Amino acid sequence: MSDVDDRPAVWVGHVVLQATDLERSARWWGSLGVRPVHRDDDLAIFELRGGTHLLVFPGGSAPPPGGAAPFDLMVDDIEATRADWEARGLAPTALTSSVGDHRTFTVADPDGYVLTVFSSHVVGSV
Repeated sequence: MSDVDDRPAVWVGHVVLQATDLERSARWWGSLGVRPVHRDDDLAIFELRGGTHLLVFPGGSAPPPGGAAPFDLMVDDIEATRADWEARGLAPTALTSSVGDHRTFTVADPDGYVLTVFSSHVVGSV
């Protein structure tokens, strides 16, 4: 095992969403395979790979129809993830090609934010 840590020096710490129904959104995000960290009446926190935390707060209004989520996700096995989410009733779109050889699909959260999911394009060690 190498003592050299060649990972980038910084990463995204937090991403934030507002939800019109926090309980419904917390259940939905939990169904994606993120790690629940904290839940109360005013906040749901989930951990994603790399230590990024998704903070979901109550409030706001639904996005405009087809409104993009303010962030996207990345997964190691996009075909398996899409099939799993379809089996869970999350209605992902068909797989498409993106920039380069990346593949994507989208899925809408309970408020209608359209979340893009990318095949992994991590470079080097993570």
